[in-house]
Amino acid sequence: MEDAIEVEDLSFAYQDHLVLRDVSFRIKTGEFIGIIGPNGGGKTTLLKLLMGSLMPQKGRIKVFGNAPQYFLEHISYVPQTVRFDKQFPISVLEVVLMGRLAYLPWYGWYNKEDLQIAREALARVKMSHLENRPFGTLSGGQAQRVLIARALASKPKLLLLDEPTASIDTQAQAEVYNILEELTGTMTILMVTHDLGVAIDRVEKVLCVQNNVMLLTPQEVCEHFAIGLYHTPLRTNF
Repeated sequence: MEDAIEVEDLSFAYQDHLVLRDVSFRIKTGEFIGIIGPNGGGKTTLLKLLMGSLMPQKGRIKVFGNAPQYFLEHISYVPQTVRFDKQFPISVLEVVLMGRLAYLPWYGWYNKEDLQIAREALARVKMSHLENRPFGTLSGGQAQRVLIARALASKPKLLLLDEPTASIDTQAQAEVYNILEELTGTMTILMVTHDLGVAIDRVEKVLCVQNNVMLLTPQEVCEHFAIGLYHTPLRTNF
């Protein structure tokens, strides 16, 4: 299985503040990876580097053999929250169609294929019945599923999510996790999360980001937290 992501000797700093130092890891195609770590440890910065919106000061990144900035059409990103005017007249389907913007012809009209792909993405997140609903009227969990559909509409090979369940209720969280598990193997998925239970129970491997990076199995994460490598033990039954 080929590498989806190769990171070698990566370092990045904001002015004089070193955020990531000497980071190296590889992720295989089709893996579902959780990203955990303390606030300010570099999780979101790592995602931005993988998207090509930041450039490393040292080292290199390859996404499917390319520098990220040359692979952008195959990378989709789901943010933690989206700030928008809830009165803005845009439907659920129109939001998902935004994932097809990179494929629009010069005259700027969506075609039948774009509509079909958008509707397939909505079906995948079980939101087809709300395609004509104003986006601003959705609950937090519904909105997050629509944003995942928007990302899927671009047909990505790499899906990056920054705490996609941070502002939604427990049932909506479970629905999002189920969607991501169903996508496992069809694309490479990296998800930042503060929920250690999810990182252990749902993903295949975990990137522990705390200025440096360790790629661990869920069992290895349990062991490291149990001995207080990152902070005090979170569980007592290891």
